[in-house]
Amino acid sequence: MYLSSMSVVTVCSLLLLCCTAALFSPAKSYLLEPCELVNETVSVEKEGCPKCLVFQTTICSGHCLTKEPVYKSPFSTIYQHVCTYRDVRYETIRLPDCPPGVDPHVTYPVALSCDCSLCTMDTSDCTIESLKPDYCMTQREIVFDY
Repeated sequence: MYLSSMSVVTVCSLLLLCCTAALFSPAKSYLLEPCELVNETVSVEKEGCPKCLVFQTTICSGHCLTKEPVYKSPFSTIYQHVCTYRDVRYETIRLPDCPPGVDPHVTYPVALSCDCSLCTMDTSDCTIESLKPDYCMTQREIVFDY
């Protein structure tokens, strides 16, 4: 009888330990994708050109560990890190069927490496909820070899 009650206590203790560890472990333990380079379908378009080009490029995507304090002081600023570009290269693509007088070229960033850091509005979409990367307002033309 004593042995079986010890077994129950041991099992309950292990279960409690596992539940506590799951509650206080970092986000990466929940198998979230880390901040890394990924191939993504994106679109580019320009005012005055009738078509939007949809193609594959490399972007940064994934989760960054973030801590938010329980007590928020009005005297301190809270900084959240996001998955963003560390190194970037710019490429230019030509939009089809642009009328004369409209420059058909569009330059876009290609991610070479990623980092968890503060959001830079120059290269990243820092909104809470944004449009999908392949969203087009005009007629879509898909390009596979970019």
